[in-house]
Amino acid sequence: MINETDLKYLQRCIELAKLALEKGDEPFGSVLVSATGDMLVEDHNHVAGGDHTQHPEFAIARWAAENLTLEEREKATVYTSGEHCPMCAAAHGWVGLGRIVYVSSSAQLVQWLSEIGVNVSQSRVRSLPIHDVIRDTPVDGPVPELAEQVRELHRQFHARNR
Repeated sequence: MINETDLKYLQRCIELAKLALEKGDEPFGSVLVSATGDMLVEDHNHVAGGDHTQHPEFAIARWAAENLTLEEREKATVYTSGEHCPMCAAAHGWVGLGRIVYVSSSAQLVQWLSEIGVNVSQSRVRSLPIHDVIRDTPVDGPVPELAEQVRELHRQFHARNR
């Protein structure tokens, strides 16, 4: 279940997604929060330069592997504006991070992009739900009361890049 603390961190993810958009990048943002509620690291998408592995969730997984014990990683939560892609879900699983909370699902994103005329079938990577990639990870999302904000960021990104 999504609580007020979750909403606070998800709102920060949306702010980071807006920052990515302002920098000309795809609008995704993520934060890593410890079991005690401390925000440990935050990031946004950096794929505009051509390296499509520069997702914030992937960077967070690498940071966690280098800076946290396995126990700390298991108790941490990753908040993100959009559901992890398969690459990021795998990285999350490999380093042993805990709960994932996201605003909008991969299925929602595919639907939104289709509605605005983006051909999503051209992607070489399939859009999969997190649980189709990793097991035994608590996952909460989507969050309907915030999803429209994320949808609008994607609309703006694709309107600029046509």
